[in-house]
Amino acid sequence: QVQLVESGGGLVQTGGSLTLSCAVSGRLLSSKIMAWFRQAPGMEREFVAGIAWTRGSTDYADSLKGRVTISRDNAKNTMYLQMNNLKPDDTAVYYCASKPIRSVFYTIKTGGDDYEYWGQGTRVTVSS
Repeated sequence: QVQLVESGGGLVQTGGSLTLSCAVSGRLLSSKIMAWFRQAPGMEREFVAGIAWTRGSTDYADSLKGRVTISRDNAKNTMYLQMNNLKPDDTAVYYCASKPIRSVFYTIKTGGDDYEYWGQGTRVTVSS
């Protein structure tokens, strides 16, 4: 059974920073893609950033490039999302997700329907 557990959300002022964590446990292939998505109230789910776990290649939402950094710690089976210069529009529930890599031709940035495992989410609120 695969479990993804997010942490690190909270209330932060505009311009502040947060680091989210996603701890991975269970039988998950090492050849996988991990990603962060977010969903604001009344909005559709949005891709934030993703990383190919073994290779370390990354992809980001164009609107967030330069403000967020995704990383992982293989030894801790944990993925991180460093977010800087936060804005009220960043207010959302942030989810981590994972999918196995089944082909040499894989895509990190997607709408999320192809991600197979999801965490419960961690709420980020940015006050103005």
